Amino acid sequence: MSTRWGTAARTLGTQALLLAALPATAAVTAGALVRSAVVGTPARGVPERPRTVLVSGGKMTKALTLARAFHAAGHRVVLVESGRYRLTGHRFSRAVDAFHVVPPPEDPGYADALVDVVRREGVDVYVPVCSPASSRYDALAKPVLEQWCEVLHGDAEAIDTVDDKAAFAEAARASGLSVPETHRVTSPDEVAAFAFPDDGTRYVLKSIPYDAVNRLDLTPLPRPTREETAAFARSKPIGPDTPWILQAFVPGREYCTHGTARDGRLRVYCCCESSAFQVNYAPVDVPAIERWVETFVAERKLTGQYSFDVMVGEDGEPVALECNPRTHSAITMFHDQPGDLARAYLEHASPGRDDSVLRPSATGRPTYWLYHELWRMLRHPTSAPERLRVVLRGTDAIFDLDDPLPFLLVHHLQIPVLLWHALREGRRWVRIDFNIGKLVEPAGD
Repeated sequence: MSTRWGTAARTLGTQALLLAALPATAAVTAGALVRSAVVGTPARGVPERPRTVLVSGGKMTKALTLARAFHAAGHRVVLVESGRYRLTGHRFSRAVDAFHVVPPPEDPGYADALVDVVRREGVDVYVPVCSPASSRYDALAKPVLEQWCEVLHGDAEAIDTVDDKAAFAEAARASGLSVPETHRVTSPDEVAAFAFPDDGTRYVLKSIPYDAVNRLDLTPLPRPTREETAAFARSKPIGPDTPWILQAFVPGREYCTHGTARDGRLRVYCCCESSAFQVNYAPVDVPAIERWVETFVAERKLTGQYSFDVMVGEDGEPVALECNPRTHSAITMFHDQPGDLARAYLEHASPGRDDSVLRPSATGRPTYWLYHELWRMLRHPTSAPERLRVVLRGTDAIFDLDDPLPFLLVHHLQIPVLLWHALREGRRWVRIDFNIGKLVEPAGD
């Protein structure tokens, strides 16, 4: 069977599975809506200064988490997304007061479109929930937007530094913080000619521009022969316009963090164990990692949202691998603290106010995505007991008894529409990411 026909069959099979799940999901949603009609919905907060908050990245669960937090705290929420994801299920959340379609971030009219939304809706604060491709464009738009509203995002210099894995390593090292040995490479020949040490140190290749597929390939280098190493390097799209890094492999346990900062001070922080395809989040306390993040944020006087990938070896010392200047999906762990999360995002430090860092609550339940757990059960039936434990101990990151429509419509409108478009256009996709609300595709966003 050709690749195209195989992809088509896989797409149709996936649609059939989603259709099979629809009756149960629709019944749960209907029951939740009836319940809300009878008993009402929770009272919203009454902030000292009600704001209109613009949130981008409307297809992603993390945008929904923030929208719900701002709404619960008594603020008005405007959600935006590009045309490709205009049918995101999150636009139907009761937390969203208005929804707008804007051009893709790389479009020359992106900043002007955001300004238009800001002016039409009377936006006070813009909180970008960036895709990997959009963080720089939001930084470039920031000076224009700041004429009309506050922007909780870094400037272009800060974003360019941390989003470039080689530049980030240099900046961290300059602040006295631990990072792996890192080399920028712009051709496969540089990898083939690299003088790998004889002490057994292993290296990995990582793309500096976001690459949804290749980022999961952490094949250790060098390969058994120089020819195999060269062949592996040639298999990657390394070039002057698509630089990569050759980075020393750091053994240990990997963690990921989310931090929201204002003027070099952390306002929100969480940490959890990491994996290549992260769709489960439970908070862990590793003070050394938090100190690393606090130091970097303070040294760079950062404002915005910054996520770090960190390794901790047997000596307990954190070594940061990279920084992604955008909201981490681990923000879903704050699902039970909406008011506190909104205040931490929107309020500046001031005398007499509690300016301690907001962390996940000790009683908060870990987050998961139910359809990912069901897919894991289908693929590996022997994992069913483990997956069931995850579901019983945690909470679905999208489902909310008082706001059930996103759960129904992400899984049975947003994703099916993307699948039909992929089928019609003959596009290959690697997997569905319900968390990010998209199909992971080669060279995708």
